[in-house]
Amino acid sequence: EDRIITKEVDVLKEKFGKKSKPAELKEYLVRLMYCEMLGHDGSFGYIHAVQLSARDNLIHKKTAYLACAQMLRPEHELRFMMVNQMQRDLASSHVLEVCAALIAVTNLITADMAPAVHVEVAKALEHQAETVRKKAVIALHRLNQIAPDVVTSEDVIEKLRKVLCDRDPAVMGASLCAIQGMATIDPNPFKDLVPSLISILKQVCERRLPNEFDYHKIPAPWIQMKIVRILAVLGANDAQASNGMYEILHDCMKRADVGVNAGYAIMYECVRTITAIYPNPTLLDAAAEAIARLLGSRAQNLKYLGLTGLAGIVEGHPQYAAAHQMAVIDCLEDRDETIQRKTLDLLYRMTNPVNVEFVVDKILLFIRDTQDQYLRKSLTGRICSIAERFAPSNSWYVKTITELFEIGGEFVSAEVAQNLMTLIAEGSGEGEDGEDAEEADMLLRQTAVELYAAKLDGSRARLPRVLVETMAWVLGEYAYLSANYALDDVLLKLCDFARSNTVDPNTRRFLLMAIFKLVAQLGNCPAHAAAVIDDYTKSKDVDLQQRCMEFQNLLTSAPHLLGEVLPIDASCEDVGVDENMSFLDGFVAEAVAGGARPYEKPEDDDDDDDGAGYGGYGAGGSPAFKMTPYEKPTSTGVPNFGAGGIGPQGSSHPGVALPPGAAGASPYGAGGAAMTN
Repeated sequence: EDRIITKEVDVLKEKFGKKSKPAELKEYLVRLMYCEMLGHDGSFGYIHAVQLSARDNLIHKKTAYLACAQMLRPEHELRFMMVNQMQRDLASSHVLEVCAALIAVTNLITADMAPAVHVEVAKALEHQAETVRKKAVIALHRLNQIAPDVVTSEDVIEKLRKVLCDRDPAVMGASLCAIQGMATIDPNPFKDLVPSLISILKQVCERRLPNEFDYHKIPAPWIQMKIVRILAVLGANDAQASNGMYEILHDCMKRADVGVNAGYAIMYECVRTITAIYPNPTLLDAAAEAIARLLGSRAQNLKYLGLTGLAGIVEGHPQYAAAHQMAVIDCLEDRDETIQRKTLDLLYRMTNPVNVEFVVDKILLFIRDTQDQYLRKSLTGRICSIAERFAPSNSWYVKTITELFEIGGEFVSAEVAQNLMTLIAEGSGEGEDGEDAEEADMLLRQTAVELYAAKLDGSRARLPRVLVETMAWVLGEYAYLSANYALDDVLLKLCDFARSNTVDPNTRRFLLMAIFKLVAQLGNCPAHAAAVIDDYTKSKDVDLQQRCMEFQNLLTSAPHLLGEVLPIDASCEDVGVDENMSFLDGFVAEAVAGGARPYEKPEDDDDDDDGAGYGGYGAGGSPAFKMTPYEKPTSTGVPNFGAGGIGPQGSSHPGVALPPGAAGASPYGAGGAAMTN
């Protein structure tokens, strides 16, 4: 393709170099636009597009304007050459030429060029042809966007108020686009237009517009939707403005429900507006009913529209979620992937303490089946969020997060695992159903131990790293609470797991620490545990090797200290630090009695800055460094290195001698280079 287009560019260069007819130039410009769309340079034809715009033929003029708009950069100097031609066309008596110029204004005019055309554009608002007035509204709004200091918002708003009452519905509809764009930025100047907009919408709904504005028997659907969107902007957080909208919105939504797509679009916009303005219970109920009809539709597009609308309702009014929960769950079984994604997003928004278990089960089931890694990651994060916010019990949270670790552990952050271990270790401090807090915490730990010990019986190769590390820590701390597994059985399974070649080095450290803790709890080291510890004293992992050697030495030299070094259920206890190291007092006293010299603190060691040294002070408190400048030399003469200078005979230092044959010669070369002080 690139070779073909390159050849075409060469052909066009040759064609533009010859004298051609306007019709041929038009054809060449169309071909040149296509070449530029594919990334090739067409700058050689720009000037021909500018020249063709001056032709009287309307087709040639519109083609030239289009080519300039598509190919000329905003800062290109040829754009300024178009200003005079656009001014002439704006003043033309030919309606189509004026329309072409107004379209060119919206595409070609920059902020520097706006002062040259804004007066002509404003005059076009009074043109007799409705087509010109419609395009003039759009051009004026564009000039306000690119040059607000030339075409001010106040001036545009004043003109839009007049255009809103234009006798032609098409011109009035064009003004709605500009009003919506400006009201989105600042709605206050348009607040007083609410009654006028409501009146226009009522006339449209009552079919007072000509029949040519109907679409599938729906009166002017695009004008209806535009007005409804403007009302949503103007009624947001404004009870007074919203109060006048309720009746017309209900009527508009009711009339639009006629079974055609244009009507459903109006219904959807009404639902969005109802959720955006100051809330009204009656309107919200009507919006929920409309959404229910969309959710029950067999058409995929309408079902998606219903899900999107329900998401907007639930976001601000969650009480409507329960009535549509089953309909949303049914959408999760749809084959359409976009509907599935939208349903999952809606389920996340609908979650509350009542339905959290049901929603999480559905999302976990979906994660198991989907192969979309991005979707799995997104859903994993959402489950973590709603499980922490709405968990009905601690045991449910532990089981849910453990299942999430198992099916999506690669997407779970380490912080979630840390929070889970903290919950198991510290507990919540609150009992459930009248239980004592301590009893509830111990029951939670026992539940976690039984859950994780059972997973050691299954396929260990598929267990994610975050789950294995959590299991190792929990079993190492609380395996003694298990009613179904003896400590020795758990220890044996952990030893087998630690020997696996698929275990990550960091995970193996968790497993070895769990083994150490269980050995300390047993009070002796079984043969299988001793074998694992001995094997990893020769490990290439220096950290793991050091841990095993230290524990092995502890076993052989001081087994009675195992309980103190690795105490049971001490993960939440503060570590006491003896800053004075009083535990060494007996050792020091014994050494002194044996003739050792007592430690004496140096006199000048109170502070690093005391005492002479680099950057320090002398004994008298004066700086060790002399900070005064050197004295200027008293003599600038050149010393005489003659016979009495450096040399065997004249050297003032008899121990210094020159190499053989260099006696009497200057050490700086044959010329005896001069040296200054």
